[in-house]
Amino acid sequence: MSLLTVGDVLRLPVIVAGLPRVLAGEEQLAGPVRWVHVTELLDPASFLEGGELVLTTLMPQPNDPTRLRGYVDQLADVGAAGLVVELGRRYQQVPSDLVAACRARDLPLIVLSRGIRFIEVTQTVHALILDAQGELLRKSQQVHEVFTGLTLRSAAPEELVRTAADLLGHPVVLESLLHHAVISCTAGGSPGQVLEAWPRRSRATPTPDHAAISGPEDWLVAPVEHNGQRWGRLVALPDASGPARGPEHTMILRRAATALTLARLTGHTRWDRDAHASALLDLVRWNYSSHTEARIRIEALGMPTVSHRLIAVVIGHRHGAADEAVLDDPLAEQLRSAGIRALVGRISADRTGVLLALARSSAWQPAVDRVGRLTGEILGAEAVVAVGPGVSELDQVARSFREAEEVADAIGPATPQRPYHVPSDIGLPELLHALRDDVRMQKYVERQLGRLLRHDELHGGDLLTTLRHYLAAAGNKSIAAKQLNVSRQAFYHRLNTIERILGCNLESGVQRTQLHVAVLALTSLTTADEGQAESAGGTQPVLGVDVTGAPST
Repeated sequence: MSLLTVGDVLRLPVIVAGLPRVLAGEEQLAGPVRWVHVTELLDPASFLEGGELVLTTLMPQPNDPTRLRGYVDQLADVGAAGLVVELGRRYQQVPSDLVAACRARDLPLIVLSRGIRFIEVTQTVHALILDAQGELLRKSQQVHEVFTGLTLRSAAPEELVRTAADLLGHPVVLESLLHHAVISCTAGGSPGQVLEAWPRRSRATPTPDHAAISGPEDWLVAPVEHNGQRWGRLVALPDASGPARGPEHTMILRRAATALTLARLTGHTRWDRDAHASALLDLVRWNYSSHTEARIRIEALGMPTVSHRLIAVVIGHRHGAADEAVLDDPLAEQLRSAGIRALVGRISADRTGVLLALARSSAWQPAVDRVGRLTGEILGAEAVVAVGPGVSELDQVARSFREAEEVADAIGPATPQRPYHVPSDIGLPELLHALRDDVRMQKYVERQLGRLLRHDELHGGDLLTTLRHYLAAAGNKSIAAKQLNVSRQAFYHRLNTIERILGCNLESGVQRTQLHVAVLALTSLTTADEGQAESAGGTQPVLGVDVTGAPST
């Protein structure tokens, strides 16, 4: 359902009978007709409110250029839809000054060469207008029921936006005051056409106080509020058929904006944060069909991509997942306050991802250091902040995040403690820590050290401690004995016992290396087991190897 336009009225049989000709304002024939007004007054503007199609014979009008221009100015100033002049009663042809005045004000001027009954025009047009208004009321009630139902069941904002786009048949975008496209539904259109250069286009489009057409692209815009203040706006964009400018379009967008305002009042307030998290997760999983689609989506959220270095940061929550409101929200807010462009969001149950966009000329370490320190302040020392290699293209971000996750997996107790970790921090202890859940490593520990661990269990000994100090001292018996505070003779006796139990030669560099790897791996397994036991409130074995290193049964 759409408004009756001047062009629609000219196609009605009652008007066609008058042989209408358009002499001015041809580009305004799509303007709406709110009413038809028949008048012969010299100054009709005081009786008009705008949108009227004025019918006249110009009977009292003198052929005075000044008076004719003033007459047209009155109609144009009040917003009349057009002027229809019937020839034959006062004028046999239209005064050229009247035509010039209408062209100057771009006011549609229609001339009827044959007389018609104005009463029939008003009856016909008014009946059509009233029918359209009745249809609009019925449609408005239906739309009201749709959005009321969605509001009552606490529908997500994505569903509200999608419903608005379906009802309008036009692309719809929900954006924040920062001109970030938080939620978009293209309604069958291309995301590139809808969101391309979004912040720039959006800033060129003012926000009216009520749903109305605005800006150079004829966007239909409705404000969205929160607690009495403007939060953002809902935008319906033109499609192949043109702008969404009809009263039905305005009504639907207004209802949708009201539903979104109510949704914020009832608890849905993380829209922009959710949009960032969703876009980030799509990058990590590469759910985009092309690099262009990814760029448009990320830039629509205010993140620069061109001429910037993209840094992937993974934050691991050691003992379970921290709630998004605990870490993600304050971290994102503090980075924004510091002027650091970033996407922050949950990428798994116990991992938060941060994508930093830094100018290529700037150093990445200060920004990452800030992320690490903020995370430490929020979660404490249990958090692990790992950094992937910097990349320049969005389709490389997923790989950078995978490498950052590998670093996060590898960070163990022996890793140097600082606010963040990079791939070069991964040494042998970190590698073994990353492989701690691999059954093959657990079997290796059992084969290398199982007999020694059982001997210590049965006899209450500490030969494993002796072996650990000996290996840590790189085979220097004097240093190891001193660290253990035992005599060298006693220490030699312990080493002989270890060689006998394990059937090895500790003077062999290869065998000593094999044992050293097993001891380091056991340390990783024991540390992991202690962490699990602490989080579970008790003692638990680690994936088939208990704390003694013996196989579980």
